[in-house]
Amino acid sequence: MIDPAKRMTLVFFRTDSGAEPVREWLLELPKADRRVAGSGLKDLEFGWPVDVPLCRAMGPGLFELRVALPSRRIARVLVCAYDGELFALHAFIKKTQKTPDGELKLARKRKRQLERTK
Repeated sequence: MIDPAKRMTLVFFRTDSGAEPVREWLLELPKADRRVAGSGLKDLEFGWPVDVPLCRAMGPGLFELRVALPSRRIARVLVCAYDGELFALHAFIKKTQKTPDGELKLARKRKRQLERTK
């Protein structure tokens, strides 16, 4: 059942093979980190559109959820809004101040894939 308070429903991007990379990434995190990252995703669902400090635009149609994890690491989840839903495209632990180009490139590729198949 869809919660009427949600502004957007979060959907995990699914690869052609059926894998859900962001869901799998979340499940690999320690429980406390997973809880905080999940809370950030929930905040996106219920508060979309969300701005800094929680979320930041990363180019046309691509947004970065910014999460400070209890394990003292910084996580990013790259999302896009498409066809009335919010898609979690890619997630990673940030190790440098600048978001690595490879991470953005992968999220953009998945966004294009999503737009072609829907």
